[in-house]
Amino acid sequence: MTERSGDEAAQGILGPRYRRLSVGIVSAVVFVAFESMAVATAMPTAVPELDGMALYAFAFSAFFTTSLFAMVVSGELCDRTGPRLPLILGTASFTVGLLLAGSAQSMWPFLAGRAIQGLGGGLVIVALYVVVGRAYPERLRPKIFAGMAAAWVVPSIVGPLLAGLLTDELSWRWVFLGIAPLVLIPVFLALPSAKAVDGPPPGGAPRRAGRKRFAAAAALGVGLLQYAGSRADLLGLGVAVVALALMVRSVPRLLPPGTIALRRGLPTVVALRGIYAGAFFGTETFLPLLLVSERGLSSTLAGLSLTGGALGWAAGSWYQGRTRTVAPRYLLVRAGGLFVAIAICSVSLALIDAVPPYVVMIGWVVGAFGMGIGTASMSVLLFQLSPVEEHGANSAALQVSDALFTATFVGLAGTIFGTGHAESIAEATVEDWVYLVIIAVMAGLALFGAWAAGRIRTPSDAASTGMTAGPPPPGPAAEPTA
Repeated sequence: MTERSGDEAAQGILGPRYRRLSVGIVSAVVFVAFESMAVATAMPTAVPELDGMALYAFAFSAFFTTSLFAMVVSGELCDRTGPRLPLILGTASFTVGLLLAGSAQSMWPFLAGRAIQGLGGGLVIVALYVVVGRAYPERLRPKIFAGMAAAWVVPSIVGPLLAGLLTDELSWRWVFLGIAPLVLIPVFLALPSAKAVDGPPPGGAPRRAGRKRFAAAAALGVGLLQYAGSRADLLGLGVAVVALALMVRSVPRLLPPGTIALRRGLPTVVALRGIYAGAFFGTETFLPLLLVSERGLSSTLAGLSLTGGALGWAAGSWYQGRTRTVAPRYLLVRAGGLFVAIAICSVSLALIDAVPPYVVMIGWVVGAFGMGIGTASMSVLLFQLSPVEEHGANSAALQVSDALFTATFVGLAGTIFGTGHAESIAEATVEDWVYLVIIAVMAGLALFGAWAAGRIRTPSDAASTGMTAGPPPPGPAAEPTA
């Protein structure tokens, strides 16, 4: 080995060769994380001011819905031209969306801004993963992914606090407008390295015919289903039928075969990623609103629940990665689902005046700890159960499942919220039973996921517990991974 190659082999992600790219990638995640935490904190103030309480959940689901489509588009662009173009387009789209949402004078332009943000977010996240895969050697990828996860910690602490102060003291608009010029910094840092790894992969771009068409149909279906849920009439019923028809045809084409049926192995891993995300975020969307409207907390204090959630998630991710954590992966996933279900049920305590709000916040930290354990374990299982040549496609499917289920169940929660008590919503108050229905649905979903975790059990898990694994699961998960 030459001296130069030895020096390169000794470099970490902050060594001279990778420092600029690493800082750019982590900075991009920091700004996305800050925006996510800050927007959730400001939303209970912004939406009533825009006279859009009946569309409250759409402010979140619009982002998730368009990001679903953009993920597929970004994947195809990366395979055809490289990650540089989707990185530029995504950053521009995200910035425009921030400016539009921050300057909106009514709810519909605000929703349009959130949708454009979603397009940018979907384009950027896939492009960043492709850059990591092409620019870093295999030994450094775990470290840069750890850096990306750690990038959520500081925004989780200061994001809700700063957003709450801006909302309470100045205006919620600064949560959007203030961050818009800052998101350009990471792309300027990462672009030189992205250009160096640009172009199609060495073996040529894989053929994924029609995936954009199916992604567009799935995104349209989710949007129509959410709209149908806001109407209690025949038109709403007709729109719902069209939405379901679009989703039934398109969604299975975006996921591994057998995902919807929870086929053992990889398909269940992909399905559970979405199920856990849908249950968790379907509840978290309304948590700050509940604390503000029902318990009278300020936006700043209510936002601390999101801070605790992000820290709990990071702690769960750290715990499952310890070398001394020897529990089988499927049991870690199951434990995560149980923690999430318990936390969702604890949110109902916010409706009892005798229970201090901090009890609910602590409960949400427990649920986020479960999400950290469960989702990180699913990422590990994904690569254990995937052939090397399918790592990229299956990683994309995992993200699509996350976005699809999140948009669907946040939209479902919004439907319950928007149609449960129209007169109360017009007065910016909600009957307790509306929150309880949302909590019951999401807790049931998390419990179902905990039960289904047994269907991702691998032969190595069975061996570690001294039990036989039974026959290999059918489909892709049954194929050898090495």
